[in-house]
Amino acid sequence: MKPALLFLVFLMFAFSLSAAPAVQSKDPQPTHGDKMLANYFLAETTKLSQDGFKGIHTLADWDAKKSEYRRQLSEMLGLWPMPERTDLKPVITGILEHPEFTVEKLQFQSSPGLYVTANVYVPRNLTKPAPAILYVSGHAKVVTNGISYGNKTAYQEHGAWFARNGYVCLVLDTIQLGEIQGIHHGTYREKLWWWNSRGYTPAGVEAWNGIRALDYLQSRPDVDAKRLGVTGRSGGGAYSWYVMALDDRIKVGVPVAGITDLENHIVDGCVEGHCDCMFMVNTYRWDYGMLAALAAPRPLLLANSDKDKIFPLDGVMRIHSQLQRIYELHSATSKLGLLITEGPHEDTQDLQLPTFRWFNRFLKHSDAVIEMAATNHFTPDELKVFADLPKGERTSKIHDSFVELADTPPVPTSETEWKSRREDWKKFLEEKVFAAWPRENEPAQLRPIPESKKTAIHRFEFVSQENVILPVYVVGNSKAKRLVIRVLDQLEWNSVSAKLETDPQNASALITDKDAAIAFVVPRGIGPTAWSSDLTKATHIRRRFMLLGTTLDAMRVWDIRRAIGALSNHRDFKRLPVELQASGEMGVNALYASLFVAPLQQIELSNLPASHSSGPDYLNVLKAMDIPQVVAMVAEKSRVRLLHTDSAHWDFAISSGRNLGWKTLVIPAPTE
Repeated sequence: MKPALLFLVFLMFAFSLSAAPAVQSKDPQPTHGDKMLANYFLAETTKLSQDGFKGIHTLADWDAKKSEYRRQLSEMLGLWPMPERTDLKPVITGILEHPEFTVEKLQFQSSPGLYVTANVYVPRNLTKPAPAILYVSGHAKVVTNGISYGNKTAYQEHGAWFARNGYVCLVLDTIQLGEIQGIHHGTYREKLWWWNSRGYTPAGVEAWNGIRALDYLQSRPDVDAKRLGVTGRSGGGAYSWYVMALDDRIKVGVPVAGITDLENHIVDGCVEGHCDCMFMVNTYRWDYGMLAALAAPRPLLLANSDKDKIFPLDGVMRIHSQLQRIYELHSATSKLGLLITEGPHEDTQDLQLPTFRWFNRFLKHSDAVIEMAATNHFTPDELKVFADLPKGERTSKIHDSFVELADTPPVPTSETEWKSRREDWKKFLEEKVFAAWPRENEPAQLRPIPESKKTAIHRFEFVSQENVILPVYVVGNSKAKRLVIRVLDQLEWNSVSAKLETDPQNASALITDKDAAIAFVVPRGIGPTAWSSDLTKATHIRRRFMLLGTTLDAMRVWDIRRAIGALSNHRDFKRLPVELQASGEMGVNALYASLFVAPLQQIELSNLPASHSSGPDYLNVLKAMDIPQVVAMVAEKSRVRLLHTDSAHWDFAISSGRNLGWKTLVIPAPTE
């Protein structure tokens, strides 16, 4: 074997090892809902994995699509259109001396007020511009007495090694664990679900900071701007993938333990070990092989260890297999390497040395034996950039501004203006918010559930989508003059479930209007299909939906839409006028569902949140509209009653109706 390939360490026996065990529910026995959810996740994950490279058979196929894939990735990171490259305003706040190199303590602004801290390791006695490495730090917390020294200080040995071997190396802090501390755990821990609605992920900020760090490196006279590489491990490995995928200035990359596929994340539960900074907002429903493929055909070493539980070996191998195919199309398989070492998720020398050799091989065209190990030389305090944190910084709250919200639109004054705006919003919803909805054309069918004895309730079920079968309970008689569809949330289910399930003989007490048949619709994850009640697990279930390019509430909108269709087409109800009722966040789901069905006689919603910033989360929706605009869209074709709400929240819909002659939006006074 050639010496240059010795470090592509294949522990072939490791292929037979199983992946990290799936994260188990704390419930002793999985519920019906748990089983349904697991089947849904498996089916959707399989579909995305199989769809990723459809239509890519030749290099011409890939070249025709690559620029659009890169644009899609930029959008999913909140970087489309790409932010303005404003003045970096770099400042060196101090220099540390070592016999073989110096360390510059650097701060710059990747956007105005978005401060980034870093250490730049520079070899002594350079006679010409040197190759440069962007080293992106992983999740190392270096905090003493409430002062953060930045995770760059935990990875200083890498910067030192590169400088001692002839590279300029910029070791970059992240926003979560830098000197100015932002947030990586918005949905993971902080319950900031509106991040999804805004289309925000901290992965986008980290990618942007990395891109601007390349701008800085290229501005330095001691850097060869045509010889740039990127590496990092864990979180830094993930950011390495994003920067390399977006920026062709990176000529060589070694992401270490920073990527695996959706099967590991969703089916095996690895998402539970990762914060939000690892993931793009998956609008275009990618598996992670697509992200990796955007590095081709540049030299790329995919590095991992065989006992890494949050980047399991089987997923890494699947990613590599997909990468291999794309590199084969480029006739560049010699530039793709796979490094598998023994060990857990740790920064081991076994991973470091082959990484260093890979950069030597492709940036310096050298295969010299590496004789020195990576070691630390300074204390965290010595490497700290800021004496005092800058006033007016945006870093700690960058999630509030990095992705722009849609402006509140002006109230339409003409039908032409309204129609154009309404169609744009509808298209946006279909393409960027609800793109994960199935493509079923046939309406759902109600299937009766046989009863052992006659009761006042008729129980049905319908297929919302593959592996999602949901119940419907109908109370009423064949002489009903209208059908009221009541969509239940968990609290409402708790209040009526006894009559619907335990005591169906008394279900007739639920009818307050003898002229109406009432259908109780229970979307996924509620009542009979509820899954694990463990709050931590429930959080990570919701995060899995985002990885599939949707949200739990977006799929509940689909459930409601399908339920309305199934009931409206049933022989007992198809001639009846339909009313829709729901409350709270479920009311928002019902509102959106009504956009995608035939006009209803009335939609009655109570305690409706006025914004997705406090209501249900749908991917990207706040980039285009908010709930008041959807109320207007629905009120154009159906009568809408909003109960227990402040009319001031709905001024856009009220004014639109007044200007365009609708008389369909009713907001009764609180005493009515």
